[in-house]
Amino acid sequence: MLKQKAPPKAKIAIIGGTGLESLLRSYSRVCVETPYGSSIISLGNVEEKVVAFIPRHGYKHKLLPHRINYRANIYSLYTIGVKKIIATNAVGAVNPRFQIGDIAVPHDLIDFTKQRTLTFFDDPESAHVDFTEPYCNELREILIRAANDVEEKVHRYAVYACMEGPRYETAAEVHMLRTLGCDIVGMTSMPEAILARELGICYASLCYVSNMAAGLGGRISHQEVSKIASSIKPRLDKILMQTVSYLT
Repeated sequence: MLKQKAPPKAKIAIIGGTGLESLLRSYSRVCVETPYGSSIISLGNVEEKVVAFIPRHGYKHKLLPHRINYRANIYSLYTIGVKKIIATNAVGAVNPRFQIGDIAVPHDLIDFTKQRTLTFFDDPESAHVDFTEPYCNELREILIRAANDVEEKVHRYAVYACMEGPRYETAAEVHMLRTLGCDIVGMTSMPEAILARELGICYASLCYVSNMAAGLGGRISHQEVSKIASSIKPRLDKILMQTVSYLT
């Protein structure tokens, strides 16, 4: 049953796929109302710290990337006092140096989305936010340190291409992305990253390669992508738990 009263505060949040909620001990779900709609958050303990968790695609995994209410999700975390967001993202490898099963902490992104609401702002005085470095470097370094400490190899630099979805890319699109210098491709880092920046929340992403992008391997199957994601989850769990232990 969802609690409707004001939720407790949390400084750390994880946004990720269905199943990551298992990281939390003694969690409860709360419904947070925002000007942009409601968002359901799980609140529990990780390494003795209160952590908020939002399953990006919903608790029944029914929300496609272009249907996610990104503004409600980010604003709800802001409402409960979150200062740092760790996102996990399944990605395809655009750069052949990245292989299935690899983990990456991107340092930059290119936004190719088409129909998503990308901002909280309508006031021209506050709308122009610096986005030179879209991911929080402090949180990125903590993620990389955590990965090293649990003996997980990680790509410490990667350019993330965010596509509209929900379809996968064409081979020509992937060739274009590689030409532009992209390393990985996904569908969910935007507008999360810019919305967090607008609210002053530190945001970084822990990506895992679930497939080779179009033209670099065989046909892409959602079932196969999901199977690989499940096999990688224990490795992500270790990194996330170690990362939370370092955060204040």
